[in-house]
Amino acid sequence: MGRVYNGPPCGLQFTVNRLQLAVKYQTHCQLSIICRLIPSCRLLPFAFCLFFFLSPSANAQRCSAVQYDSMLAKRYPFWKLKRKMLEDSIQTYLRSPQSRAVRTGAICERIRIPVVVHVVHNNTAGTIGGRDNPNISDDQIKEQIRVLNEDYRRKTGTRGYNTNTVGADTGIEFYLATIDPDGKATTGITRHYYAQKTTFDVFLDDQTLANIVSWNTDRYLNIWVTRFSNNYLGISQFPSVTGINGLDNNNELQEKTDGVFIDFRVFGIGSAVTSRLYSLGRTTTHEIGHWLGLVHTWGDDNCGTDYCADTPTCENGNQTANCGPVFSNCGGVRTRNMTENYMDYSPDSCMNIFTKNQTERMLAVIEKAPRRNRLVKYWCAALPFGTNLLVEIYPNPTDPTTDLTNIKVTLKEFGTFDIEVFSLTGQLISQKQYKDYPSWVVEFPTTNLPPGSYIVRVKTKDETITNRLVVIR
Repeated sequence: MGRVYNGPPCGLQFTVNRLQLAVKYQTHCQLSIICRLIPSCRLLPFAFCLFFFLSPSANAQRCSAVQYDSMLAKRYPFWKLKRKMLEDSIQTYLRSPQSRAVRTGAICERIRIPVVVHVVHNNTAGTIGGRDNPNISDDQIKEQIRVLNEDYRRKTGTRGYNTNTVGADTGIEFYLATIDPDGKATTGITRHYYAQKTTFDVFLDDQTLANIVSWNTDRYLNIWVTRFSNNYLGISQFPSVTGINGLDNNNELQEKTDGVFIDFRVFGIGSAVTSRLYSLGRTTTHEIGHWLGLVHTWGDDNCGTDYCADTPTCENGNQTANCGPVFSNCGGVRTRNMTENYMDYSPDSCMNIFTKNQTERMLAVIEKAPRRNRLVKYWCAALPFGTNLLVEIYPNPTDPTTDLTNIKVTLKEFGTFDIEVFSLTGQLISQKQYKDYPSWVVEFPTTNLPPGSYIVRVKTKDETITNRLVVIR
């Protein structure tokens, strides 16, 4: 069960027993203890922990999202229950043919997620860019956004393209935010000098970073980029249910940290990126996959499940420093690991696939995880909130060539509203509820309505507005 590692330049040789390093959480990084004791040794990837070279004398672990999730479960008493409730909701949703046919993607023509990159550094001169400078350049950040879109959209002619029969274009796009929380123009990049720390602990300092800066996490994907200690490169917060009575006590900090944390040396493509194996921006692709509810391909267990049938069951993550085939034996069946999957631990140059089932899962998360759903809806609508409920119907009278009218509903904040349509005699003709929506434009078909006048009533929990609709042919 032991493995022997030769670790130049220190020239030490030692044996690591997998059983001795196993813990009940299947934690990814017991080997980091050895890294810290023997900092100049170069370890090969092992078990659930992937190490790679940030510099000639440093080792680091690619993803710590599972460990971070375990820490959140200790920090917030109801975290595990909220995660389980979301998973149950996702599985029910995916099994329902009716729900599968109606996705957020159908509500919004395109799913476009605004990203704000918070660069936190201790560069007293404020110099931007350059090797070993956490105050990374705008170009390096823009390169990361480009990589995300190539990977999530499976773009032809890029590293994100594949010809695998189960490969998929997720339909999800990312862009640097152009409007800040105050409604002002922004580049989607914020820079913050923080003298108190030269490095941040990826587990202990998430709240510190969020207290330095955090934009509304139900309107932006926050990515904090800085220098991390303890050999960790990135974490992200898994989605969970919110707004459930009894489960939201003291959750303000949990909401502020809902995003992705990446070490500047593996973020994007540029002069500050020093990793030999992970220099193509795929660490961020991987962590955003977690942020959208994806699990590692091995399910964080030996032959575990990632809830996606089209990713082969495997024993653990890719433990090699190359793209060659890796095989698993699960349930007596030998299969090749999908090492090219973004949710494995493979080097960046190996990765080029999200599968169809992974895509379905991410879209289901966007539908069922409240903060993810709000984010997509808010920017899809692109309508401001108002000081009170307002309703506008247009065209009114209707256009006989389209048999369609629009009902624009302006809300004070995210909320639930009902739209009811009555005949002049009081007969209810149509009724639909829109749960947890921002201000929104509802397309209302009039094909089945005879010419004449109708009453449209829009109700929220504390306001009601009634308007007249005239249908002509």
